[in-house]
Amino acid sequence: MKERSNFSSKIGFVLAAAGSAVGLGNLWRFPYLAAQYGGGTFLLVYVILALTFGFTLMIAEIAIGRKTGLSAIGAFKALDKRFNFLGILASIVPIIIFPYYSVIGGWVIKYLVTFAQGQANAAAQNDYFTGFVSTATEPVVWFSIFLGITAIVVMFGVEKGVENVSKFMMPVLVLLTIGIAAYTCTIDGAGEGIKYYLQPHMKDFSAKTILAAMGQLFYSMSLAMGIMVTYGSYMKKDNNLERSVHQIEIFDTGIAFFAGLMIIPAVFAFSNGDTSNLKAGPSLMFVTLPKVFDSMKAGNLIGFVFFLLVLFAALTSSISLMETIVSILMDKFHLKRRTTCAGVAIGALILGIPSSLGFGVLSHISWRNMTILDIMDFISNSILMPIVAFFTCIFVGFVISPKVISDEIKTTNGRFKLEKMFTIIIKWVAPIILVLILVSSILNALGIYTL
Repeated sequence: MKERSNFSSKIGFVLAAAGSAVGLGNLWRFPYLAAQYGGGTFLLVYVILALTFGFTLMIAEIAIGRKTGLSAIGAFKALDKRFNFLGILASIVPIIIFPYYSVIGGWVIKYLVTFAQGQANAAAQNDYFTGFVSTATEPVVWFSIFLGITAIVVMFGVEKGVENVSKFMMPVLVLLTIGIAAYTCTIDGAGEGIKYYLQPHMKDFSAKTILAAMGQLFYSMSLAMGIMVTYGSYMKKDNNLERSVHQIEIFDTGIAFFAGLMIIPAVFAFSNGDTSNLKAGPSLMFVTLPKVFDSMKAGNLIGFVFFLLVLFAALTSSISLMETIVSILMDKFHLKRRTTCAGVAIGALILGIPSSLGFGVLSHISWRNMTILDIMDFISNSILMPIVAFFTCIFVGFVISPKVISDEIKTTNGRFKLEKMFTIIIKWVAPIILVLILVSSILNALGIYTL
C-alpha cells in the first residue's frame, strides 16, 4: 500500500488547517452576524464558544484522522463499523459545499478584476451585482476560473500543493486583514462603529445570540465536514495536537475579529451609523462595501487589495474542500491524484452551474424564497453539519469513549491539559446544543421561528 502523504512541518499543518478554517465565513458572515446580534456581545460569546465548543470538536476530528490515517469515509468505520454511515454523511457535506462555494469564489475574482480596472464607481451602483449574477455566461466563466485554480493547487498534492500555497497565502492574508482594519479605524466617523463592535451590549444577549454564534463556528472552523479528519490523517505523530488546535483557533478567530474591525467601522462611517446596512448577508460584500470603497480616496486600490484578501481566504477554504473530496475518493477507490482531481473538478463544474444560474435563467427554481445556492447552503450548513457533529459527539462520548481521543492527543508528550473540559463538552454539553441548532434551523427555514 502506498505510504500516505504528510505535511512536511508542524507550521505547514497549522497554516493549511487554519487556511481551511479561514474563508468567506470569516470575512462577510462573521461581521454581519456581529452587527445583527449586538456587536461586542456576539464577539464575546463567539470567542468563548470557539475556545470551548469549537476546540472540542476540532481536536476530536483531527485526532480521529491522525489515529486512523484515513479520510472521513474510512476513519469512522476503522474505529467502529457501525458508524460507517457517519463517514458517508461527513463526506457528503464537502461534495455539496464545494461547487456553490466556488461559484461565490468566482464572484470574488470578478470584483477583483473590476477594481483592478479602476471601475469602483461601476461596482458601487445598486444594480451592478444583480446585473452580473443574473447573466447566463459571465458568472459561469468566473466560477470555472476559480475552480481551475483550486484544482491546480490540489493536483500538486499535500506538501507541494496544499502546504506550500497555505504557507504563502496565510501570512499574506493576516497582513492584509490587519492592514485594512488599521486603515478603516482611521476613517472619520469610524469611532462609533469600533465602539459598537468591541463593547458588549448585554441587553442584546439571548439564546439566539448563542445559537447564531454556534452556527458560525461550523461555517468558520470547517467542522463536521470531514476536512479536519482528512487533514488530521496527514499529521505526523510528533506534532503536538493540542497546541496545533490552539494555533488554528488563534488564526481563525483573529481573522474573523479583524474582518469585523475592517468592515463594521467602515460601513458605520459611510452610512452615518445605520446598522441596517450591516445586515445584508452576502450582499454586504458585493453591494454595500463597493459603495464604501467608492467613497474613499484611492478606493480602487483599497477595493482591489480587499478583494485580493477575500480571494486568498476563499481559495484556502476551497482547496481544503476539494482536497477532502479527492482524499476520500483516493482512499475508497485507490485512484491516482491527478485523475481524481480532474474528475472532481468536472463534477463540481456540473453541480455548480445550477447554483451559478440560480440568480438568472434558473431563478424560477426556489424554495421558501431561497435560490438554488441558498438551498444547497441550507442543506449542508443547517441540516447535515449539525447532524454530523451530533453523531461525532455520540461516537466519541459513548461508543469509542473520550479516552481513545485523549490517548491519541497524549502520544506526543503525554499531556492533554484540557482533557476534563473536552470530556464534559463532548459527552454532555455539545450534543444538547447541536440538537437545539438543528431544530432552530429547520423551524427558521419553515418560517415557524425566526433566528
